[in-house]
Amino acid sequence: VQLQASGGGLAQPGGSLRLSCAASGSTFSSYAMGWYRQAPGKQRELVAAISSGGSTNYADSVKGRFTISRDNAKNTVYLQMNSMKAEDTAVYYCKVARYLGSWGHYTNSHGYWGQGTLVTVSS
Repeated sequence: VQLQASGGGLAQPGGSLRLSCAASGSTFSSYAMGWYRQAPGKQRELVAAISSGGSTNYADSVKGRFTISRDNAKNTVYLQMNSMKAEDTAVYYCKVARYLGSWGHYTNSHGYWGQGTLVTVSS
């Protein structure tokens, strides 16, 4: 399995960015796809994830600002980030892991990880 993430960069506070992550090398119908982030000096945290059926899970800190979506035909997950804040600055990683009806299963599974993409929010 390979994951190719793209779309990071510099955004101004209040601005927007869109991340993409394309998966290949397997079938992903039973997998959830999502995004984690890691800021300097902090632990990696779940940002958002989506199952193949469209069930979503968001961190409280991004609810109402970020939207995760998925194109199952392209095995690609997107993260639309709006109203960005300085605290959104981090390296963002995409993750694919089995869902099996439980977000706990997704988060506790090692899964497959893409390379990180840096998102910087600064004026």
